[in-house]
Amino acid sequence: MYSVIATGGKQYLVKTGDLLKIEKLPVAEGGKVVFDKVLLTANDDGSDVKIGKPYVEGATVEATLEKQGKERTLRVEKFKNKVRYHKVRGQRQRFSQVKIK
Repeated sequence: MYSVIATGGKQYLVKTGDLLKIEKLPVAEGGKVVFDKVLLTANDDGSDVKIGKPYVEGATVEATLEKQGKERTLRVEKFKNKVRYHKVRGQRQRFSQVKIK
């Protein structure tokens, strides 16, 4: 069975047993996460498709939080020619890795 869920402003296609890297969630590691914004559900062979308007009523996807961390550093540089001006900034996006049940 697979589903399309919405979390963190993005949509993800998930199946049972998938590892998914999503925006950081306020849950401790090893905790249970329930996604209630399910946009679509279907069986593996494509039968029994349910499309929500906008969400499928009563459908939830359960997962466990495997780990939380930070992505690699993303460097942003501002530079102006001939005036010796430059700035370098970095940003590390936080993420949560969940395993779909």
